[in-house]
Amino acid sequence: MLKDFSRRPAVQALLARVIAAWLSFALRTTRWTIEGEAGVRAVADSGRGVAAFWHETLPLMPALFRHARRRFPGLRATALASRHHDGRLLGEIMRALGTEVVHGSSRRDGRERGGAAGALGLLDALAKGSLAVITPDGPRGPRRKAAAGVAQLAGLSGAPVLPCGAMLRHCIRLGTWDRMILPLPFGRGAIVCGAPIAVAREDWAAALPGIEAAITAATARAEALCR
Repeated sequence: MLKDFSRRPAVQALLARVIAAWLSFALRTTRWTIEGEAGVRAVADSGRGVAAFWHETLPLMPALFRHARRRFPGLRATALASRHHDGRLLGEIMRALGTEVVHGSSRRDGRERGGAAGALGLLDALAKGSLAVITPDGPRGPRRKAAAGVAQLAGLSGAPVLPCGAMLRHCIRLGTWDRMILPLPFGRGAIVCGAPIAVAREDWAAALPGIEAAITAATARAEALCR
């Protein structure tokens, strides 16, 4: 009964505002170390790119987008969220934090109609000069294993993948499949962006292992900076 209540649109909208306010406060009071601004500049100058990071770090990434917008005014970000009720809540939170959202499938195989809609929405956003935001292991895992969609999107659009990682010295780890990170205020954190990865349209599958490795490397570097 409580679960059904929490899925009501009005309740989700209220939860999203409360969570977004907390995240904004925690992230703004964090002292950030940011590495790899050259990669951000490359996608900002080209007007398009696919920012990819593991699902567990999603609550930390508004700090990167806020930094990028200060450095590169006019930069927009559009995220992919699941149609699953948890995905809808995440989508509302991202909107409250200034990121546009398109909804896709709640299945990893992408065979639902929502998966096609999400891909088309991101392709349209890329064509209009927005940075596409995607968690390749979301929405349900396996953790830190990239599904094909990130490479397919880059190959179809011609936009490079910007591998990103983030970590905090002190945080809360949820008991979810991805061990999602929730920030605590007044801490120290790190965000790392790797070199953009070009993906050939005809051979996108060959790029997937490298994309996965680059996201993991960026995350590991962020973890090292927080020790």
